Amino acid sequence: MAFVYVGPHDDGGWTQAHDVGREYVQANVEDVHTAYVEIVAEGADAEQVIRSLARKGFDVIFTTSFGYMDASEIVASEFPDIDIIHISGFKSNMDNFGNLMVAMEDMKYLAGILAGSRTKLDGGDKVGYIATFPIPEELRLGNAFALGLQQTCPECTMDVRWIFTWHDPIKEQEAAQSLFDAGAQVVMTGADTPAPAQVAPEGKWGITYDYYGNCTIDACLTSMYYNWGPIYADIVELSRNDEWVGGWEYPDADSGGMGLYGFMEGEELQPGVAELPEADLALIRDILAQMLAGDFDRFDVFAGPITDNQGNVILAEGESLEQLDLDGFKQFGSDCETCMYWWNENITAELPELD
Repeated sequence: MAFVYVGPHDDGGWTQAHDVGREYVQANVEDVHTAYVEIVAEGADAEQVIRSLARKGFDVIFTTSFGYMDASEIVASEFPDIDIIHISGFKSNMDNFGNLMVAMEDMKYLAGILAGSRTKLDGGDKVGYIATFPIPEELRLGNAFALGLQQTCPECTMDVRWIFTWHDPIKEQEAAQSLFDAGAQVVMTGADTPAPAQVAPEGKWGITYDYYGNCTIDACLTSMYYNWGPIYADIVELSRNDEWVGGWEYPDADSGGMGLYGFMEGEELQPGVAELPEADLALIRDILAQMLAGDFDRFDVFAGPITDNQGNVILAEGESLEQLDLDGFKQFGSDCETCMYWWNENITAELPELD
């Protein structure tokens, strides 16, 4: 099995989480050889790398960035005996090419509840979000965080900074600093590095992403992290037995594929979390327990009533989004009905322009 990485394997974020998953498979699945190619640009470069791996005889190839989607589709059509799994996209040929993503909106929602509690305790009313590219994933995760924020701080608002990169420590730090300077008490990131925690001024806080090992300083409240290893191991065994079929795989929290740092078994709360009101901590623990038991999922996160920041009713009471809505923009050709091109009512930013 081979992996194609958009960043360095030890980036402390998205790519490192995938590489930990690769190491898990190497250690726990018999007769498996793993390899990776790191820092592969999206587009033509990715297509060349994926094709090269296919020609070298890898049986399973994981392509781990949204911008690898079209390249993965093309190479899969050329090598029908090789399984290509694309992370975070929305295309499939229902044969040897499919996509995989876990429902990280679950953990983003809980992190929003946490951010609201911390902000309110500090006497603030603003939080910030570092977003990467204007794709459904980034609006979906930002909206999930904002919906959680409303639970503990209804008066709080959220601002957004777009950085148009997955991994750039300097841009990420500059975006975080901009949000803090604009009054954000807590900044959450959708990018790779722990920038919000690293540049948080004294008395302010960051929430990191992707990798369980990147919430290492007191200014970090939590990290919403991925646990890819068991999921990858299952796919490899299915592929080995000719049982894997490309489709749309979207495990929820009960799969064990994600976590909220400090709240999972064996983890301790960060200093800035341990002092929060017990009622708020109990709320997070209760919803997390429901998620892990399969009793609260991504469709519960996106359940009405929801109103956007233009005053439009996105979902009425009793309604929920469908998977197509979570994944799609009509502007990108999706058949979604409600879609994800909206900001929740407590977000002050304008919608991003779409190419």
